[in-house]
Amino acid sequence: MIQLKRVDSSNHDFVNLVKKLDAYLKIVDGDDHDFYNQYNGLESLKNVVVLYTEDTPVSCGAFKTFDETSVEIKRMFTLEDFRGNGFAENVLLELEAWAQELGFRHCILETGARQVEAINFYNKNGYQLVENYGQYEGVENSRCFKKSL
Repeated sequence: MIQLKRVDSSNHDFVNLVKKLDAYLKIVDGDDHDFYNQYNGLESLKNVVVLYTEDTPVSCGAFKTFDETSVEIKRMFTLEDFRGNGFAENVLLELEAWAQELGFRHCILETGARQVEAINFYNKNGYQLVENYGQYEGVENSRCFKKSL
């Protein structure tokens, strides 16, 4: 049985999952990790979803307000042993529903060009590649996406 919990970034299970995400990204992003990491602080995340299966936290994601109509999806992660079960999609759908409930009309996000699984995941879930926004403008390794809710 899976359970989705809406929490904030102080949630202990979320913090632990993000530590594992950061360890993974440090390997994948290599020398670019410090650049990306500066935009991934947890203090501003009030909208977090943690997915539990059999009371074990296995997947998470969050969003923060980007502008009046858009939220930015952040910190999406699923433990490696639990991938391929649709957990990340459940988290993403819950984040999108929550954003829509709050009156937002779009989700945007950034992921790295080397994160092929993430790019495929977002494409599969209706996200369209857009020009890099904000701090990612001109960053060769960044891929930015947008989806209308």
